[in-house]
Amino acid sequence: MKRGILTSFGFDLPLSVAGLVAVLLLFSPVGSAAQSQGWPQQYGGVMLQGFYWDSYDDTQWALLERQADDLSSSFSLIWIPQSGNCGAQSMGYDDLYWFPGNGHYDSSFGTEAQLRSMISTFKAKGLGTIADVVVNHRRNVSTWTDFPSETYQGQNYQLTWQDICSDDEAASNGQKVGPNKDTGEGWGGMRDLDHKSENVQRSVKAYLDMLLNDLGYVGFRYDMVKGYSASYTKMYNESSHPQFSVGECWDGTNTIRNWIDGTGKTSAAFDFQFRYTVRNAANNGDWQQLGRQNDGNWPLVSSSMQNGAYRQYAVTFVENHDTEKRSNAAQDPLRKDTLAANAYMLAMPGTPCVFLKHWQAYRPEIKAMIEARRFAGIHNQSEAVNMATNRDYYSVRSTGTNSQLLCVVGRQAGTYTPNGSWTRILSGYHYAYYLPTTMNTAWVSLASGVYEGEQKAVLTAVSSDPAARLVYTLDGTVPTAGSPQAASGTTVTLPLGQTVLTVGLLTGGTVTGMVTRTVTCNKPEEKPQVQIPAFCVVSEGEVCAFFEAPSTWSNTICCWAWSESPEDNFTDGAKGWPGVNCTYLGTADNGNKVWKWTWNGIKQKNSSAKQPAKIIFNNNGQPQTNDLAFQLGGYYNKDGLQGTVSTTGIQSALSATVNSCSDVYDLQGRRLRQAPSRPGVYIQNGKLRRMP
Repeated sequence: MKRGILTSFGFDLPLSVAGLVAVLLLFSPVGSAAQSQGWPQQYGGVMLQGFYWDSYDDTQWALLERQADDLSSSFSLIWIPQSGNCGAQSMGYDDLYWFPGNGHYDSSFGTEAQLRSMISTFKAKGLGTIADVVVNHRRNVSTWTDFPSETYQGQNYQLTWQDICSDDEAASNGQKVGPNKDTGEGWGGMRDLDHKSENVQRSVKAYLDMLLNDLGYVGFRYDMVKGYSASYTKMYNESSHPQFSVGECWDGTNTIRNWIDGTGKTSAAFDFQFRYTVRNAANNGDWQQLGRQNDGNWPLVSSSMQNGAYRQYAVTFVENHDTEKRSNAAQDPLRKDTLAANAYMLAMPGTPCVFLKHWQAYRPEIKAMIEARRFAGIHNQSEAVNMATNRDYYSVRSTGTNSQLLCVVGRQAGTYTPNGSWTRILSGYHYAYYLPTTMNTAWVSLASGVYEGEQKAVLTAVSSDPAARLVYTLDGTVPTAGSPQAASGTTVTLPLGQTVLTVGLLTGGTVTGMVTRTVTCNKPEEKPQVQIPAFCVVSEGEVCAFFEAPSTWSNTICCWAWSESPEDNFTDGAKGWPGVNCTYLGTADNGNKVWKWTWNGIKQKNSSAKQPAKIIFNNNGQPQTNDLAFQLGGYYNKDGLQGTVSTTGIQSALSATVNSCSDVYDLQGRRLRQAPSRPGVYIQNGKLRRMP
């Protein structure tokens, strides 16, 4: 053997054949431990599911790329839709083309050039892109069994009827199919691929290699993995060597665990049972359910599941594109306490996957939660211990590489006092985060990133010294004992532009435990003032709200409203989600239709609540607004509360006023001959109006 082959690895001695094999295995991708894990050990990153169902506008490649700086400040991975052309507008689960060229990667989300640019930009920012891989089934070109012919790097790839499982529905419809039965569950939407076929294996291996080494993805999210044997995921991962692999094994925990084992642990899996326990707790308002099984299933991250041995392979989530409520799919969405659900997930072991809709609705809060997770060093194998629980709260302590993080969620999260020495660093609707006082560090509630408008950052001293104070600078310089001082709990306003806020803990004249936030505050976009139509009227004693629906929503607008107590559901009755139908009132000046919800006086159970605390409007389930704070007589659109109609039946200052003498009467019923000149309330065109 020539010396040059091994001297580059630091060897300068002749080797036996056995020794050479050992060296080659040591340095080969398949032989390395990292490539056989399926998901890295002690991985502390957080993933974003960068789409939802029919997210064609929000998930354009060019739009996502413009968010690269902000996304990369919080996330390590982003999972995007299947990026090949599907022949028509599609979310990608009816995949047609696998290889680039000839427009085959011009999808519903952008062009191939835009895709490559986005992935490259993400990579430069430290944000890895996860491909949605759909190889259980495939769409045909025009008949039952024809697949496209594709040439990539001089090789032709084309599946034939012989690559279709023998028990596919094509066979029962008189079509020629291959000789082998499906190795997993069948699916009636498209042709089930026979992964025993060498042609299928060759094509899939080349496809995955292209995704990693040509387009630049870092890993795969395998769709519908129960549709074929886990051994083939093992085969494909050992061939392509992704840095990350996660499978959609939508089932009970034992099935998910067996699937992970079947891949030779070359893949992680989504922790569906974690999602269901969170849904149970939030939707039922019973936070004890976070520590219970879901229909006999412990989450993968639970210590009761193989003593937590599968935490490394658990990708946790609280909502995704399949579980969210959609008008064309009867699912079981998270109906409330979205912030608390995310707070719990981001404090727990496993690799959290944040849903895009949640990120859009609660971006500052979720960014801060991720920062707290990162600060404590919580990772996918962290130990999590329940500290206390009852129906109103659940307290869990997770141990990271830097510190412990205590998370409390539930209706009493704001009033619960943890045992021991803890300092609260974050809090919001039904959640709170704490760090141990022994950490002796400064903390800033606002995470680094890009924001709209001036921002407020709360400075907290996490210290065992009650006399500790904080020192800070706003120009990126290191604070000293002579820098501006602040007490714990001080709020600092960050102006428009970029501010580098550095805060340190001052104890005994020494500055330690410094943290830095780089915050860019952009000027808010000016939004036109919403004019409340005159036909929006609130009768005396009426509990109601109004909703201006987007033009893209169909004519079935529903309302779901509830109070702090789970039994105080104001819109449920026997129907359940999506709630009760709203009443169409008319069309606003901008052409959007306006709807009204009025409480009928019935709740699920007797209670003292006189009106709901939260409200959601939805288009027969999906799309839906965020969880909105209820305002009596509130006028909402998809962006939230826009104004209020007074409870006297007279509109607020945002509403129309008397603007002519046409059909104007005073409150005694006398018709006026000219527009009123005195302030007061009048009747015009049958509606109460205010004259300022």
